[in-house]
Amino acid sequence: MNRILTTKGIFTLFLALCTIAISAQENYGGLALYTVRDNMGEDAKTTLKKVADAGYAYIEAAGYSDGKFYGMTPEDFKAYLKSLGLKPVSTHQGSATLDNIDDEIKAVKAAGFEYFTIPVPPMGLFTFNVENRTMGMKGTAANLAEILTEMGKKCEAVGLKLLYHNHDFEFKKNEEGIAPINYLLENTDPKYVNFQMDLYWVTKAEADPLAYFEKYPGRFKAWHVKDMDDEGRFAPVGQGSIDFAKILAEKEESGMLYYFVEQDQTFDGLKPLEAIKISRKGLAKHGFE
Repeated sequence: MNRILTTKGIFTLFLALCTIAISAQENYGGLALYTVRDNMGEDAKTTLKKVADAGYAYIEAAGYSDGKFYGMTPEDFKAYLKSLGLKPVSTHQGSATLDNIDDEIKAVKAAGFEYFTIPVPPMGLFTFNVENRTMGMKGTAANLAEILTEMGKKCEAVGLKLLYHNHDFEFKKNEEGIAPINYLLENTDPKYVNFQMDLYWVTKAEADPLAYFEKYPGRFKAWHVKDMDDEGRFAPVGQGSIDFAKILAEKEESGMLYYFVEQDQTFDGLKPLEAIKISRKGLAKHGFE
C-alpha cells in the first residue's frame, strides 16, 4: 500500500539525510600513527578507534614487525581499519632492505596500503648522534638514489608507490657539497620514486617548501603536517609559526594527494591523544579538508 509522507515525516527524513551527509563529511585528513606510537603499543585497537573518533579519515602506519602491523596480520589490520571507517594509505617501512623488501611489499599490499614509505636512509645508512641529537647519513646520495630506485621498481611492479620521507639533514650539503634531497629529486625517476615532504623538518632546515614545489613540481605526493613552537619544538597544528595556509595554496603544484598530521613528541604535559585533537581543529583553521 502506498503511503503519503506527512509534513512531519518529510522533515524527519530530511533531518536524517542531513545527519548522514554531515557524518560522511565529518572525517577527513590523515594521522601518522607514529604520533601515538606508545598508545598503539599498549592497545592498538582502542587507539585506532580514538583516532577515528578524533575525526581522521586515513592513517599512516609505523608499526610493522615480523609480517604484522601492530601485532595484527595484514588482512586483520585492513579489516579492522575498515570497520572504523579508516583508510590505510601509507606505511613507514624503516626495516626494509633489498633482501627483505619482497616480503614487506607482500604484507603492505595485503594490508591495502597505497604507499610504501622509506622514513630514513635504509639499510644502515641512517645515523643519529646521541650527544647533540642530530640526524645524518652514511654513504653517498648516489648510493641512496640507487637503493630507492631498486625498491621503487619492486613496488611499482605490484601497484604500490614508493615515497622517501625527509628530515632536515637531507637539505644540508654533505662532504661532497651536495644536498642529498636535491640529488635524489634530480636523479630518480618519478615513475619509481617520489617524496613525502615533512613540513616541520623542511622549516627546521631553513628551506622553502614553495621553492621545492616550483623547482620539482608533482614530486611531493604526501606531506607530514606538524607545527613548530617558539622554541623550535614540535607543536600541534595551528599552535606554532608555520604558515600552512600559504603552503596549502600550492598543493597542486607540489603533487600532494594526502597529508598526515604528525607530532614526534609532545611537551608540557600534553598527551599525544589530546594533541591529535588539537591538530585536527588546526587543520580546519588553515583550510585543510
